[in-house]
Amino acid sequence: MAITLGALLALAVAGVGAYGWYGEHQAQQAQAEAEAARRSGPLPLAPVPAPKASSPECAAVLEALPRELAVGDALVPRRALAEPAPAGTVAWGDAKHDPLTVRCGIDAPQELTPTAQLLDVSGVSWLEINQGGDTSWLAVDRPVYVALTAPEGTGTGPIQDLSEILRNTFPKQPVFP
Repeated sequence: MAITLGALLALAVAGVGAYGWYGEHQAQQAQAEAEAARRSGPLPLAPVPAPKASSPECAAVLEALPRELAVGDALVPRRALAEPAPAGTVAWGDAKHDPLTVRCGIDAPQELTPTAQLLDVSGVSWLEINQGGDTSWLAVDRPVYVALTAPEGTGTGPIQDLSEILRNTFPKQPVFP
């Protein structure tokens, strides 16, 4: 009887351990599937106020954006946007890269004040706004505000590329007319 009780106890402990492993394995698999879904398929984007998104200026910016964006050593392809897609918006991303977005024609952000710290990249003035792991860079010295939002650790390649496009598309304007 003692041997049987010991064997049953051992089986119960093994069963609890297997169940715990299975639950953990299922959770890891669900997390991996959610991560893959986040990095593939049409990208859902929340609308933001962008009164000039359909302007000729934004059309010129969007037309000049590349099909692939250099992120580190990789070329990241454009990613489809989920419908209804916000006007004046383009995204890049794939299974290995979190999405990067460009929004054109947005309103001036509240962070843009006369004392805000601006960064000059290739002749374009940018305002940096950090928000929960992502950074948005807003070009503030062109006829329309353009925002590049990128995940932390993306590097400077995308902002340099967008600066060149903006510099070649529009003349510089005063940040505060």
